[in-house]
Amino acid sequence: MQENYKILGVSESATDAEIDTAYAQLKRKYSNERFYEGEIGNEAAKNLTKLENAYAEIIASRKKTNKDNTPDFSSVEQLIKDGKYAEAQSILDDFTDRSAEWHYLQSVLFYKKNWLNESKKQLEIALEMNPGSEKYRTAYAKLKAKTDFDQTRYQSGNAQQQEVNNRQMGDSGCGAMMDCCATWCCMNMLCNGCCR
Repeated sequence: MQENYKILGVSESATDAEIDTAYAQLKRKYSNERFYEGEIGNEAAKNLTKLENAYAEIIASRKKTNKDNTPDFSSVEQLIKDGKYAEAQSILDDFTDRSAEWHYLQSVLFYKKNWLNESKKQLEIALEMNPGSEKYRTAYAKLKAKTDFDQTRYQSGNAQQQEVNNRQMGDSGCGAMMDCCATWCCMNMLCNGCCR
């Protein structure tokens, strides 16, 4: 396989784009030179055949490697079910391919940590990458309903707290009652002082 990369003039760590560029340049060069007369034309024709074979083998090998490296998220799912969130997060962090399923599982981990806004963002990314997924849509709908409910409850709780604060500050008739009580207390003290 290393020989194939040498034929293209790239390293084994070259990206697919770099391989495609090198292939296109050499193919153009050898395609033009093969029509030369003599040894130059014969050599170019041989090189063109070698180039075609090398490129085909590299592409096939890379496709197979990519297929073999399809991420398996079952271990992450199991760790989440077992409540081992730190281990699940560690495995997710090791994945370089951040697929829709990766974002979904990251969302689940954020949800378990009660980081609802971050969880929602990850689900939105998963849905953007795979809008046809029923699992992602259902999870997003449930999470949105929960965050909307929590927001409503929070706002309602703030309204109730504000009402309590207003009462403590003398609003809603409390101030007048306090004034009345203070006046009666003062009168009671004066009467008790005079009548002794």
